[in-house]
Amino acid sequence: MSTEELSKEQRILRLMRKTLGNIIKDVTPHSSGRDNPLSDDTIQDIKDCFTLISAREQELGAELNFDEAKPYYVDGEPPKAKVVSIVKPSKE
Repeated sequence: MSTEELSKEQRILRLMRKTLGNIIKDVTPHSSGRDNPLSDDTIQDIKDCFTLISAREQELGAELNFDEAKPYYVDGEPPKAKVVSIVKPSKE
């Protein structure tokens, strides 16, 4: 599979994830008095779709040798800034 094909598939997966998420937001009841318009089977199907999308994204990441533990930078260079840990002083 070429990089161009992977890129297209990644865009499709990203768009599917975003669209499903927006559908969930749109149909989620805002007040406790309103029923959810989706059936339990439909909710489970949506969860299954998210699971499949996530699994395929991980497969594509493995194909590209993408290490999930490290951030990915388009230009290949990590940022110059360093992360500084901030610890609250104890009250003692």
